[in-house]
Amino acid sequence: MATATPALPLRPPAHQADPRAVRWWQLRALLTLLVLVVPQVVVLIVLSSDAPTWLVVTAVATALAVMGYGIVVPPLLYRIHRWEVTDEAVYTLSGWLVREWRIAPISRVQTVDTEHGPLEQLLRLASVTVTTASARGPVKIRGLDATAAAELARTLTETTQATPGDAT
Repeated sequence: MATATPALPLRPPAHQADPRAVRWWQLRALLTLLVLVVPQVVVLIVLSSDAPTWLVVTAVATALAVMGYGIVVPPLLYRIHRWEVTDEAVYTLSGWLVREWRIAPISRVQTVDTEHGPLEQLLRLASVTVTTASARGPVKIRGLDATAAAELARTLTETTQATPGDAT
């Protein structure tokens, strides 16, 4: 007689990203703004009075679009992004335009990694990546306090080692 797998709760994950994640997402938008607009401005300066009007319009439109994104989207991401770890699974809910809800059973977890990019280090944030055998890819929990991320990675590692299963 086969044992039934316990049903996983279908509710939104309980935890939010760290409030500093809003600043992280805004800084990423600012870097995108620089990468997209600076070359356009350089061309405008080189061409000076011979610059076509469409180039000025595209530079301004790019700057306004990225600034609008940087103002509107990070607070939305903060409200939407959720995560939770239980004894049975790792849950994440993310995305502002396309929402993605990922559930990775603990018995399928293969590796747990933390990542601290330059902006994350500046803001004392980190991301935790939970890799499974899924073709869909790893489950990522972004915008965590660096200390909380390290503790989460430790807890997940201990939980997965104590959970029977072959992680495939």
